[in-house]
Formats: sequence, structure tokens, C-alpha cells
Amino acid sequence: MAYPEGSAEALQLAGKLAEAAEGYEKRLRDFPADARTLSNYGGLLNLLNRFDEALVFLSRAVEHDPSLADAWSNIGNSFLFLSQYENAIACYRNSLRLDGRHALALSNMGVALDHRGDHTLALQFHRAAITVDPDNSYSRTNYAVSLLQDGQYPEGFKEYEHRWTAQNYASFDLKKPRWLGEDAPERVLLISTEGGFGDVIQFARFAPLAARRVGRVLFRVRRELVSLLENSLTNIVVLSEDDEVPPHDLECPVLSLPHALGITLETLPGAAGYLKVEPEKAAFWRNQLVAEGTSNAVPPLRVGVVWAGAPHPEVQAAFLADRRRSTDLDTFASLATLPGVVFYSLQLGEKADQSRTPPPGMRLIDHTSQLRDFSDTAALVSALDLVIAVDTSTCHLAAALGKPTWLLSRYDQCWRWLSRRTDSPWYDTVRIFQQSVPLDWSMPMVELHKALSALILRHEQCYSASL
Repeated sequence: MAYPEGSAEALQLAGKLAEAAEGYEKRLRDFPADARTLSNYGGLLNLLNRFDEALVFLSRAVEHDPSLADAWSNIGNSFLFLSQYENAIACYRNSLRLDGRHALALSNMGVALDHRGDHTLALQFHRAAITVDPDNSYSRTNYAVSLLQDGQYPEGFKEYEHRWTAQNYASFDLKKPRWLGEDAPERVLLISTEGGFGDVIQFARFAPLAARRVGRVLFRVRRELVSLLENSLTNIVVLSEDDEVPPHDLECPVLSLPHALGITLETLPGAAGYLKVEPEKAAFWRNQLVAEGTSNAVPPLRVGVVWAGAPHPEVQAAFLADRRRSTDLDTFASLATLPGVVFYSLQLGEKADQSRTPPPGMRLIDHTSQLRDFSDTAALVSALDLVIAVDTSTCHLAAALGKPTWLLSRYDQCWRWLSRRTDSPWYDTVRIFQQSVPLDWSMPMVELHKALSALILRHEQCYSASL
């Protein structure tokens, strides 16, 4: 639909959200019962992460015009973003009763069902959305994520290539021909960074496979990862994004490697671990941690903890995912009085200061001021017995080192962990504790308390038996 130049709708489509909001607000002052404007403004407020406000305007929209399918779809989006999945599904259902070919309602119904764990039904809605609008990259990316959550990797990673246009990432502006997995023994391949640190760590395992098919591989990553990956990946030239890009012939974003390589769930490499620690750094932390436990008759179980990720407010999908995955240190309060355990903060970023005031009874040591990059963090992790983390780069780091890693996973478990699994084909040492209620960590913490109590007991028994 074409909108008049300068209209609120045209401004919104152009990405001028603040100006669009002013336009909608002005129109609503003159026409407060205009259901279409109320719906569009509510949709804009959703984009601005103002979901409760959006519900006010969207509720008014359907009150004035209950037959407005767009408004019901937008209300569904508000509830989806608030993790109220049953309400979202009900609203999408209303939208689709009014307009069975509403592509966004079809796709987002699939997303809500995916979040609920009902992937079989979700896939039907995703496919219906693509039938209605096959060129909609947003719907196709949603479909890809649903396939990946269901373990359908070849088709899922193929569809995931639509994220290029859906996300409009600058890193997808390739300067050289795209590598599609072909043998090119005389050519140089540049693998570029995509996503967060955790994405790069998880998908770095594919770089050596790519190196078997081309003459030379350059892996360009953020500087915090250079030392770790240089030490871990053989036959790969690891570069910082701060460095000038060397001459090369082909390019491939790191998250496109599984598609290029034809990876299936059964052929995932590196599950036993593929990252290496620098020996000198590892020895430093082993000695440091031994010194911190010398007063105990039995050496304590040393457990690293991470309770929050980076919020990334500039990317709505990442921002919303972080709201669902992150928590506070107080969530670990039930573990504080367990005997025979010392916790080590691995938390960086906005919530790192919480380590200064741990829950009563928790012995928490914080060495993060000494960590300059991921090679330092890897060395500290190597000296621990266990890492407990929400879904962050540190979780991927620990698991890729082969360290026992307990993941506190959100209700709508990220596609990379598959659906309703407590283990992971990506990492042999991962154990997943998933929310049974959206945004509620109480049940995972009950299960984790039991598991950690049992592990402490085994640790003490093994030490006693070794004497």
C-alpha cells in the first residue's frame, strides 16, 4: 500500500519512528476514534518496545472496529513481546478469522507456537505465511528458526539465508563472490563476523571444515576473540576487525557456514570441545584458585556463574531475547548456603556490579577485572569445575572448552539448543535447565539446586576416596 509522502505511515516505513509517532499523535488528537490510526500507532509503539502503551491504543482500535485484522495482529505482537503467548495466539486467531491471508499474523502465530514449543503446528502457519507472501524475508526467517528448533538443519539453514534481507546487517555487504561450499583449492576465503560473541564461538568449529575445501581461510572477528581463536584453530588466519582486510577471493558470513558445508544434526563437529587454553594463563589461574581454597579440609567445588547477557537495545529481536534469557544474581540465592562450593563471577557488562552484593551466605569471588579478552576468560574457566550460565557467550566458551556447563534456558528455548532438550548435540558437556513458565526461573533453580547438591556430594566422596 502506498501512503502519501510525509504521512505518519510513510515516515514509519522510512524508519523515521519519532517523526511518525508525532504524526500519529497529532492525527489522534483530531480523530481519537480512528481505528486504523490507533492500530498503526500501537504497532509503532511495539517497535519502540513500549508494549504496555501499545496495548492501550490497540485495545481502543478493536473497540472502535472489531473487524480490523491488522489491529488484532498488532495486539498479538504486544502479547508476544511480553511473553504472554496464549494471549498472543488468541489475538492472531482473531486476526486470521477476519483475514485468513494476513501474512504477518500467520507468521507471528507460528512464532508464538514455536515459543510454546508446538513446532509441528507452528511450521504449518509459517508455510502458510510464505504461500501468501513468498518474498517476505521476515516470514522466511521465522520459518527458518522454526525448522532449526525442530532439528531440520539442511532446510533450516537454507531458509536462514533470508536473514540477510530481514536483518539488513552491514556485514552482509559482501565485496567478493559468495562461497557456497565448493572446492576452491587456489582461492582465499574470508569468513566474516556475524551476531554476538557467542555466535562466533559456536560457529567457529566450522572454519577448519571450510579450510579443507579452499586454499586459505581468513577469519575476521572482533579483537576480544583473536587470541582465543588463534590458539584454537589450526590452518586458519585469525584477524581482528580493527585490521585492514587482506586480499581474498571469496566471502562467507560465519553463520552461513553450516549451509555452505551441508551440515546436518548428525554431522555437527566439535561436540567434545574445540577451543584451547594458553598453558601459561591456565597455570596462573590454577595456582590462584588453589590458593583460595587452602583453608578447606576438602577443596571446594569451584563454580563459575553468569546471570545476564548484553541487552543490545539497538536490535529489537536481541533486546527482547535478552529480557527473556537474563536474570539477576539474586536468582541464585537458593544456592548461596550450599556447603563445599565457592562461586566465581564470570559476569561482565551492566549487571556485573551485582557481584559486590551477593545473596547472604554466598561466597562469591570476582576476578573479572583481570580478564582482558576471551583467552583470559577461557583460562579462568579451565581452572573451574563447573560453569552455570544463562544463554551467553560464556556458556558457549565453557562448553567449547569441554567444561561441564549448566545452561539456564528461557521458556522459548533458543533454536540453537533445539526444543525441549536437556542435552545438546552441539556440546557434549552441556546440561539444560529450562523454564517451565515464561520469565519464571523458580523451577529451573529448584532442579539446579538438586543437581548441584548431588555434584558437591560426589566431589567430596571422590576426594575422600583418593586419600
